[in-house]
Amino acid sequence: MKQLIALALLAAMTFSCQKGSKTEADAESKAETAAESETESDWIYLFDGTSTKGWRAYNGDALPPGWVVRNGELTFDTELGLEQDYKGGTDIIYGLEEFDNFELYLEWKLPKGGNSGIFYHLKEGYNGPPEVAPEYQLIDDENYASMHDLTAYNTSLGYTENPEELKPLQMTASDYAMHPADPSKKVLHPVGEWNSSKIVFTPEKVEHWLNGKKVLSFVPWSKEWYEKKNSDKWKNSEDYGRFKTGYIGLQDHASPIWFKNIKIRKL
Repeated sequence: MKQLIALALLAAMTFSCQKGSKTEADAESKAETAAESETESDWIYLFDGTSTKGWRAYNGDALPPGWVVRNGELTFDTELGLEQDYKGGTDIIYGLEEFDNFELYLEWKLPKGGNSGIFYHLKEGYNGPPEVAPEYQLIDDENYASMHDLTAYNTSLGYTENPEELKPLQMTASDYAMHPADPSKKVLHPVGEWNSSKIVFTPEKVEHWLNGKKVLSFVPWSKEWYEKKNSDKWKNSEDYGRFKTGYIGLQDHASPIWFKNIKIRKL
């Protein structure tokens, strides 16, 4: 009899523990789901695959010719861009809101020899976005230099050694002409395939991510930042990088470009 009572007590305790563990697991699962839902709700979609609402030309009122939605992607079609007698610039901005501290995520792909970029803290009224806004560089690292003559451009910047080559400051995921992405950490998919990029901006640190890996980190407006700004391409651009809030922009650099899943959350 004592053995039967002991076995009954043991079974009851085991069932209670299992029930408690299941209850705890269910609670953790619900908490994780709630956290994911809350996190997802923080994101603002700048492009959802169906509409160009909010997008317009830099210094313009409407979307420039060539920028269209096709197959759920925001793309620049170079042939369409040349069809109309259009005199304005073809870089575009999301003009519904300016952002200060943020995490920006998007996916993109380029053709062979393609070139584009992502701007932030962009203000209007200048000749073009590069004059004032930092740029996360997008380019065909492998083929661009063989298809475009960079000699004169690089020589004008003082790059006299192998001026025909694409320089680290000009390669994908770099803070263009300021901070190079770490080549040892870069995983860049071939042209024609999708890549993902992320920019995290706070006054304490800026991060560039490429295909899930952090490839660059720097401190904005630091002594080092100003030394870089004043010693190279932007030394004569007084307002470059100085604004602490502004628009998100995308660059047309005379080549096709495809974007999707463009979203941002405020930090």
